Amino acid sequence: MRVLSILHFTGPSQRRFLAYQLKLLVFIHLIVIGWLYVALMMAVAEATNTTGTVLGAIFTFLLYGLAPVALVVYLMGTPGRRRAMRQREAEAQEAARRAATEKAAPPVAGSGLPDQDGEAAADAVPPVRKEP
Repeated sequence: MRVLSILHFTGPSQRRFLAYQLKLLVFIHLIVIGWLYVALMMAVAEATNTTGTVLGAIFTFLLYGLAPVALVVYLMGTPGRRRAMRQREAEAQEAARRAATEKAAPPVAGSGLPDQDGEAAADAVPPVRKEP
């Protein structure tokens, strides 16, 4: 649903790019589903064969199906995770920058705080005099 709302509020060139990403995402999901289906059918054939075992079928499904698919999906998701991490860091930096500017903003005149009324600050340490 988020992708469709993004497609609605973007320009034509970016809309084409996002539509391409959406098609690619659907295509990748179809490949994953197909791979797991074939691995499941191999496991079923292993289990129902006269010389096959259920344990062999489980290992067939794990080693030919889940392990390769999990590895490929993890590796293909790396750029997206990296992009999300950079975006979170940028948002954190922007929040810190905003907090720093709000902290450094001049307070309201007449706030009762010392040195806030535009007067020169008095010396905090009195000058040193000679002993009489």
